[in-house]
Amino acid sequence: FFLMNKLISNISKIGWRFDNTYARLPEIMLSRIAPLPVKDPKLVIFNHNLSKELGLDFSVVEDNLLPSIFAGSLLPQESECIAQAYAGHQFGYFTMLGDGRAIIIGEHLTKNNKRVDIQFKGSGKTPYSRNADGRAALGPMLREYIISEAMHGLGISTTRSLAVVTTGENVIRETPLPGAILTRVAASHIRVGTFQYVTMQDDIKTLKTLFNYTINRHYPELKDSNNQALSLLKIVMEKQIKLVTDWMRVGFIHGVMNTDNMTVSGETIDYGPCAFMDNYNPETVFSSIDQHGRYAYFNQPGITKWNLARFAETLLPLINNDKDKAIDIASKTINSFGTLYKKCWLEMMRKKLGLLGEDSKDENLIIDLLSWMHQNKADYTNTFCFLMNENIQENKIYNNQGFISWKQQWQERLKLHNNSPEKSLKLMCSVNPMVIARNHKVEEVLKEANNGNLNPFNDFLKVLEKPYEKQTKTNNYQFPAQSSEKKYQTFCGT
Repeated sequence: FFLMNKLISNISKIGWRFDNTYARLPEIMLSRIAPLPVKDPKLVIFNHNLSKELGLDFSVVEDNLLPSIFAGSLLPQESECIAQAYAGHQFGYFTMLGDGRAIIIGEHLTKNNKRVDIQFKGSGKTPYSRNADGRAALGPMLREYIISEAMHGLGISTTRSLAVVTTGENVIRETPLPGAILTRVAASHIRVGTFQYVTMQDDIKTLKTLFNYTINRHYPELKDSNNQALSLLKIVMEKQIKLVTDWMRVGFIHGVMNTDNMTVSGETIDYGPCAFMDNYNPETVFSSIDQHGRYAYFNQPGITKWNLARFAETLLPLINNDKDKAIDIASKTINSFGTLYKKCWLEMMRKKLGLLGEDSKDENLIIDLLSWMHQNKADYTNTFCFLMNENIQENKIYNNQGFISWKQQWQERLKLHNNSPEKSLKLMCSVNPMVIARNHKVEEVLKEANNGNLNPFNDFLKVLEKPYEKQTKTNNYQFPAQSSEKKYQTFCGT
């Protein structure tokens, strides 16, 4: 009894501040369920930096208790475990879904009152698991950890990873694999698919409840809007345009842009078949199940618009009581996507090239470079590094006459708008990473981690924390994979 009280006391000193508002929503939107016990949890990796950002101090508990905390065996007193219900268009087909292997233990308030979901991924079956086991394998959880933290380092809006533990039990996929649980941190897990789920219930009261909750949680500044629903659609569209433009900036391919993987907060979520592009090819697809390139690199803006149109459909009853008027209003907003995205994309590409101001020939200059990169199979990341005067090995490709001719045009453009070499370089260095989570390097460190060696994983993470800076070990991660006839594929790893 004394030891139990001491244990509870120590856990309470970690600094959790739970205020679980989503759990107060209508019961149809969630299920109350606790994580399933695991056999022998062991801590694999813990994010000390994120812990500090959250205002949490796990040093107050014994190290041997950390695995139980992140496996869900020792839950904070104020936690309130739920699995969320949602729906989604997966590869264009609608289906009812939900947190089949994830449980939110509560909403934590940081010291500056920022609200975040704390979620266990791989914590066991829920009412939404269907025929799945609700568990996760170590490899995919470590993959989400490293890529979500890489995205954070790149300055791209994303969910974060706090910890990974092994469960001491195997999960059965094609072969037995070590089971694991990821602790994920997100601004929220409200998705386009959450609104789709409520819309399918044909319950306007619950829709209004979810809508008001979303406004209160994420966009309280919209409360004074004359048409809050339309304003929500517009601001979510702005967030998603910014997000996908950032993906395009670094050559990131999400791989599974279903509506249940689009958050209203504008965070990148779910890192299953995602990957980074080496050689520039707009048709690049890595996902093993994306046979027709629906979520290919160059299709990401169009799919974002498509997903936003599905979001708009859910808001129609709140935009205007007259359905025809609501459709007309929403359509005008969605149809403005192309113009807004192009403006955002051009601004981003100008920064990558260090161009100040605007010039009527900028778009052609940008497209000519991308076309040359595509035709010559140039590395996307390293080409911009080369333009920043970085000494990239194996750079003979840049002796190509086509590139030299383009570079001369670019250098003439750099002289406009009171620009200087110093200004251009500073601008380019702010948006062009020296290093990304290259796929072959991710696979290398995951292979070592699965064999119990976390050193390469941690070394890679360290470099990915500051991708825009030249670091001692940067060169080790700058080279694309060697040419191979075998196509690199990613999977929705469960």
